[in-house]
Amino acid sequence: MKMPYLFATIVAILLIPIIPGFSRPAEDQLEDFRQEQSKERQERQIEDVKRQEQLEKLKRDQQVQQLQRELDELKQSKDDPKDQQRIGDLQRRVDQLRNEQQLERLQRELQLDRIRREQNAGRQQEQIRDLQRQQQMDLLRDQLRKTEQDLNRRR
Repeated sequence: MKMPYLFATIVAILLIPIIPGFSRPAEDQLEDFRQEQSKERQERQIEDVKRQEQLEKLKRDQQVQQLQRELDELKQSKDDPKDQQRIGDLQRRVDQLRNEQQLERLQRELQLDRIRREQNAGRQQEQIRDLQRQQQMDLLRDQLRKTEQDLNRRR
């Protein structure tokens, strides 16, 4: 009695993979699982980009605050005509930094929004890498700007 059951089981195991459409639900589930993993990975990368942007924003805010303090100190000692020139220069620099910050923030928000809407996973991954490279370039640009300011202050 056990022999026909064993034979039927072996035949079923051998035939199931070649019956069209029989294993399709498992393949679909596997593909759904892979897509979900990919989506989650991309969301984590987007969150990493956001955190990096927040760190850069904090650094730029500190830079603006430092310039503002310097400007306030100069305004208190406004006796020297050279100080008046420096006050004007610093005020323009503070305003410029604030405008740049706002522009960069809006550009990043637009880029992140575009990345989220992208349907093609490969293209989305490419956009994330582009955004990360852009952030790195902005960070280097900010460091260069800060170094230049430090050098100008020492003159």
